[in-house]
Amino acid sequence: MPKKKDEPLELKEACILAAREVIAEHGVEQLSLREVARKLGVSHQAPYRHYPSRDHLLAEVMRRCFESFAQALDARERNDDPMEDLESLGRQYLGYASAHPLEYRLMFGTPWPEPAEHPELVRDAVHAFDVLRGVLRRLHGESAAMRAEVDLNAMFIWSTMHGFASITHANVMDCLKLAPKVGAQAPEHVMRMIETAMRGAGGAARAADPPPAKVPRRRR
Repeated sequence: MPKKKDEPLELKEACILAAREVIAEHGVEQLSLREVARKLGVSHQAPYRHYPSRDHLLAEVMRRCFESFAQALDARERNDDPMEDLESLGRQYLGYASAHPLEYRLMFGTPWPEPAEHPELVRDAVHAFDVLRGVLRRLHGESAAMRAEVDLNAMFIWSTMHGFASITHANVMDCLKLAPKVGAQAPEHVMRMIETAMRGAGGAARAADPPPAKVPRRRR
């Protein structure tokens, strides 16, 4: 049965919301179970019923960010052409980063709790990365031989999009005295450059392979 609007949240869920408020107001450095308890008006021991430590609470907050992020990427407009699908994924990435700056900072600007202790966080983070991998497999193929190529190109694309999203959020471009319309054209330009790199990736990968060994010609 769904809860009524005026029904209080369970403590476990309330801790998540309070943690997000603490982070939004004071930064992740100020997050603690005691601060969460203070915000909720409960005893300082109450949050420990569900979260053994501050890192367990932070891991769950971050996990939900990755879950939401992956859902947004999965909800992109799909295209039969993998290159067009990659562009659609890029737009969705930038759109999410712009609409959810707190979640974006938590995912990519926060030191992780010990990953081995939080497998659910790792699982949802990997799922978000696998969305990009899936599109690149359509470009490069599913063979085991192409696994490294897919991962290398995924890291290239992710770092490029992340860098652009980060400087946009920091308002750095407002101070660079850019030529007119550069700011508005920059997202499209970044994605065009990624497309150019991906279209040439196959040839570049082949060029990087070592040449076949020469067989010495037998003298007559």
